[in-house]
Amino acid sequence: MIMVAPFHPGSPENPVNEKPLNKEEFINALTLLGKERYHSLHPFHKLLHTGKLSFQQVQAWALNRFYYQWSIPRKDLTLMARINDVDLRLEWRSRVIDHEGDIDGKGGIQRYLQLCERLKLDLDYVKSLKGILPGTRFAVDAYVNFVEEKSLLEAIASSLTEIYAPAIHQERISGLSKHYEWADDYALAYFKKRIGQARKDVEFGREWVIKNAQTRDDQESVLDAVRFKTEVLWAQLDALYYAYVEPGFIPPGAFIPKGFKNKFG
Repeated sequence: MIMVAPFHPGSPENPVNEKPLNKEEFINALTLLGKERYHSLHPFHKLLHTGKLSFQQVQAWALNRFYYQWSIPRKDLTLMARINDVDLRLEWRSRVIDHEGDIDGKGGIQRYLQLCERLKLDLDYVKSLKGILPGTRFAVDAYVNFVEEKSLLEAIASSLTEIYAPAIHQERISGLSKHYEWADDYALAYFKKRIGQARKDVEFGREWVIKNAQTRDDQESVLDAVRFKTEVLWAQLDALYYAYVEPGFIPPGAFIPKGFKNKFG
């Protein structure tokens, strides 16, 4: 087998034009990544948003997605530990509060558990993380590790998939409300609240990245970071599709919905 080396912008074999993209060009490049690669395009999401998944399949989606929700504050706290700038750290702290809540308020994780409750999942089991697909765990952990190991610019840039998030949240709210009886305001509270939060996060994150990506190599590293994050999101849905749609092979130890036929073994 002939191994072909991957293309890496800015490498000696593939030198990048040294002239940086202007702001409009840079934003357009970020936008194009979403149009081509965001997980709103994944077949699993198409099935979910058009009401073509069974109750058990939606249960599996919600349970696995909880691991992503649970890990977002881990990712943000990992990032904050690396930030020396007090103002930047304070701005990023709001993201942790959005997900985990403050002393007097309910956070995104609690609102997400309302969805799990409506889907009749055992909340203690959900929070135990025991039924998570290996593919889900590996993808999400790779994201947390990326934020810990890469440059601060790349780590912050990886969050810019939030640029595309309000649209998918709106699509999800509309689709689930239309096709599933359980999808009431209580169940969808997380996604409704997240639309405004995502827009706020994007405005700050995008401007910070644009300001700090000074060279074309910096800009390419930003685009690579966003590309990596889209792959993290896509990989989670690949794992769900393989286990709960087609071919329906649920790996040992993963969640098996009641009445769901596992084709593995």
